Amino acid sequence: MPPANMPPRLEVRSLMRRFDGRAVVDDISFAIPQGQVTCLLGPSGCGKSTTLRMIAGVDMQDSGEIFVNGALICDTVFRVPPERREIGLMFQDFALFPHLSVAQNVAFGLSGSSADKAARVGDLLERVHMARHRDSYPHALSGGEQQRVALARALAPRPRILLMDEPFSGLDERLRDDIRDETLALLKDEGTAVLLVTHEPHEAMRMADEILLMRAGKIVQRGAPYNLYNAPVDRRAAAFFSDINVIESRVQGALAPTPFGDFLAPGHSDGTGIDIVIRPQHLKIDFDRAGRGPNPTAQDGTPARATVKRARYLGRESLVEFRMETGQILKASVPNVFLPKPGTVMWLMLRRDRCFVFPAKG
Repeated sequence: MPPANMPPRLEVRSLMRRFDGRAVVDDISFAIPQGQVTCLLGPSGCGKSTTLRMIAGVDMQDSGEIFVNGALICDTVFRVPPERREIGLMFQDFALFPHLSVAQNVAFGLSGSSADKAARVGDLLERVHMARHRDSYPHALSGGEQQRVALARALAPRPRILLMDEPFSGLDERLRDDIRDETLALLKDEGTAVLLVTHEPHEAMRMADEILLMRAGKIVQRGAPYNLYNAPVDRRAAAFFSDINVIESRVQGALAPTPFGDFLAPGHSDGTGIDIVIRPQHLKIDFDRAGRGPNPTAQDGTPARATVKRARYLGRESLVEFRMETGQILKASVPNVFLPKPGTVMWLMLRRDRCFVFPAKG
């Protein structure tokens, strides 16, 4: 942990960027201390990469300030050139020089004596498991190997901050997780402050110490991955991290009636439409007992009768779709193999402690 009085490695204050009168980045502020990985997470077009480009210095903000180690590097008047910001960049296309060997790519931009540069290159290539390829050229490497070389090159000058824009998107899924874990370990060893841009919730959850969830140019929620997943700010935030089931209701006397019993709806006036959201893995399933289901409980509420529409095995879990007597389709995920036949009558329950209650969408 950095000392309490140490300024953040990177701080952004009230950053704005407009294109054709539209706010693409809309008054965002955040800070990243030494050794922390912060993730800008959101759908395509929400302003993530534009934010990264302004911090890197390849785009200019319309208003706001950017600080590195407490020192101003850019506002609307003063601007430190990109090459003097001591900020490393890593993008999804790797951008390796095809005419340089692996070792020469990593050494590019390093200063100092030949011995110092060789030592730094050798150390990084060992740490990214690419030492035996030091004399190879980029065209002879796989995508994962090129990614490792790009990481070593980005870290070689010991940047105080590393900006990463969808750096793993070009890798296949199985390789991607291994590379992410190796990258995270190396970044932590180096003590680099990292700003990672991605549209993949799984990547953000796996790598970030803090997630900044963006939507339409704004940061709509920020916090540790656990908090964003388990306490989403609204229905769209919940849906961004996983599939969801939504049960619609309308408040009557501070309660919201549903086929699963009444839900408390504090703060919502009578007649207000609300959405009760639950993830498929938190939907509980029980068997039919001659037309009867389990008894209601405080934790799970009132069971509701449903009929299996379809069941699929996905490898680690089974996904079962149910048709409620109201006609609504709900999905439940079950660990391992669970494949009831279509038409099977079962009973569903909602884990009350795993439900989110939000104002109705729109």
